[in-house]
Amino acid sequence: MTSTTSRSGPRADGGGLRLARGAVAVLFWLVVWQLASMAIGQELLLVSPVAVVRTLATLVVTRAFWASVGYSFVRIIGGFLLAVVVGILLAALSGASGAARTLLAPLMLVLKSVPVVSFIILVLIWADSSTLSLVISFLIVVPVIHTNVLEGIDRTDPKLLELARVFRIPLWRRFRAIDIPAIIPHFTSGARIGLGLCWKSGIAAEVIGLSEGSIGERLYQAKIFLSTAELFAWTIVIVLVSFLFERFFLALLRRFELRLSRWGA
Repeated sequence: MTSTTSRSGPRADGGGLRLARGAVAVLFWLVVWQLASMAIGQELLLVSPVAVVRTLATLVVTRAFWASVGYSFVRIIGGFLLAVVVGILLAALSGASGAARTLLAPLMLVLKSVPVVSFIILVLIWADSSTLSLVISFLIVVPVIHTNVLEGIDRTDPKLLELARVFRIPLWRRFRAIDIPAIIPHFTSGARIGLGLCWKSGIAAEVIGLSEGSIGERLYQAKIFLSTAELFAWTIVIVLVSFLFERFFLALLRRFELRLSRWGA
């Protein structure tokens, strides 16, 4: 009991310290924002954080607000999750076959290099705007997941793989004990990047495509009516939703990794 408490104590204290530092940093930038708004003196150019909070408070009590959040969340996160599945499968295929790696390399290069706006215009030509953010999020995240997972496969310790072959360890046990632990850190890194990119690209797609009922449409309306406070309020909503889902997704990954280590033991 004592040893467990002593190990968890410093970790808890460190977490509390990081949280306090984060809160101080946020407070500092809020003060800077407020002072800059007061110095400019034009709410149209730079609205104050107080005005943004008031606007956000009026939005969150409306049904339209939650409908827009739900609309964008389902499509953007749906595109992300689909990209995770396809990216992992393509990386596994590339890791197992040199021919597949060669064939997929140009495709991944194109997906990483083509500007997001080009994809948005093409998808608008081919499909309805209601699926635009899902497709764009998928296209942007797939190469990120593929590249990171493939790197994890390539960096798997060859001595461990050889040991598994020599002792004829079953494929599933080898996969669970060697391959997945080697891939998870790279996948986590790719997921962090992908989650940020999917929201940026997905919301951009909604703004350009004017997807009805989306956050992007609300941002466009705020721009049309010169409602800077509403523009900032919706931007804060995007950041918060993205942050909360990232924490949730990474917590699931950590739980899976912990359970995997227990299985291995």
